[in-house]
Amino acid sequence: MTRETAIANALLCFDEGIYLEILARRVAIPTESQNPDRLPDLRRYLTDEIGPSFEAMGHTYEIIDNPVAGGGPVLLAERVEDPALPIVLGYGHGDVILGYEDQWFEGLNPWVISRDGDKLYGRGTADNKGQHTINMCAMAAALKARGRLGFNSKFMVETGEENGSAGMAEIVEANKAKFAADVFIASDGPRVAPDKPTLFLGARGARNFDLVVDLRDGGHHSGNWGGLLANPGVILAHAITSFVSSRGRIKIPEWLPEPMKNSTRSLLADITVDAGENAPEIDPGWGDPYLGPAQQVYGWNSFDILAFKTGNPENPVNAIPPNARAHCQIRFIQGSKPDEFFPALRRHLDANGFSVVAIEPPPPGNTGHFEASRTETDDPWAIWATAAIERTSGIKTTVIPQLGGSICNEIFTDTLGLASLWIPHSYAACSQHAPNEHILLSEARDAIAIMAGVYWDLGEGNTPDVGVSTRAR
Repeated sequence: MTRETAIANALLCFDEGIYLEILARRVAIPTESQNPDRLPDLRRYLTDEIGPSFEAMGHTYEIIDNPVAGGGPVLLAERVEDPALPIVLGYGHGDVILGYEDQWFEGLNPWVISRDGDKLYGRGTADNKGQHTINMCAMAAALKARGRLGFNSKFMVETGEENGSAGMAEIVEANKAKFAADVFIASDGPRVAPDKPTLFLGARGARNFDLVVDLRDGGHHSGNWGGLLANPGVILAHAITSFVSSRGRIKIPEWLPEPMKNSTRSLLADITVDAGENAPEIDPGWGDPYLGPAQQVYGWNSFDILAFKTGNPENPVNAIPPNARAHCQIRFIQGSKPDEFFPALRRHLDANGFSVVAIEPPPPGNTGHFEASRTETDDPWAIWATAAIERTSGIKTTVIPQLGGSICNEIFTDTLGLASLWIPHSYAACSQHAPNEHILLSEARDAIAIMAGVYWDLGEGNTPDVGVSTRAR
């Protein structure tokens, strides 16, 4: 059998509706990791769906309990064909963000897949059930074509990524031998454009935190007390504008990374960020004015306010509110110093007359604590993967240093010492984490063919030698 046979098998799985049938079952399991009542569903996703699917591909599997209270379990599947062959570690997450059932388009249900033209709606279609299901179907297609994989396969599926992958670092650290591999290959996040096959080599880190001004108990009539009582909303707004400009540029030096390498600047300068149909338009000049859009999101740090509340916006009254709160986030690339973020912010606030502003941990379920990590673009595995993708797609692979979002990539690069290769199958306007999440069927069909080619090539015996990787630390 041939590489073309493996790709044909994968496309047949897609065209005959097998992929959609599998995905429909998986979407139907409401694996909301931010809802503690869903813990049984997280385990059921692994025992009823993922485990049996890997057993059908000749894998054994085990489920590892999470050491963090309330954390979802992790499945590790393994197929050993020959100890001398490379070990490929895959990854997916079976948990999803909250369903927000009442906010979807009329007639849509987050737990039932629904097709509208090229869009397939359902919670987890993009993040991440649809993506790891593509990879599993593609692996099965390559296995069917060759009769064996030609490499040793390990594949982990966690159920707590949407909760910051709590417990994952401890699980991997305690089971390094079980997770040991020669390369890490997975899929999550969006392509730079729906029609551009993409390889990203890491992820930005994230720190979520709250800024709070709490001045007194209860509100007071604004007619009697306006001009006499300090307004916490005004104070907090001015505190924030002291460290980020009206165009979103960060003013605290300790929040910025090392200067961008010329090679990275040139690489990203040639990339156009295109989120596809119905995506918001990019605001020119937002962020650092000296960076283009791709350089800003894939190669720099950003600060955002995710929520801001003072008083009662839903039912405002004529009263000076007692407090104000902003839920904030810093996204950062490797080369930043996240341990300095909060001490530097404290020093800045105090020096600028805002000692009344407190820095607090984020609310439960919004931890947003990820480290930044990546593999270098000249890593032998990155070069190999770029060629494997192009061999199927017939067009140039877009390579970016790190995804704009965050995921537990440091577990694979730093803890396990692997080159990390992320081949995303979604697009930026997929509404992940929001109502009406969806994937594009045309992109998914393209992706399943690409991944079948990647898994075929892994078994051809021409992969980089173990230990050659020049991965970044």
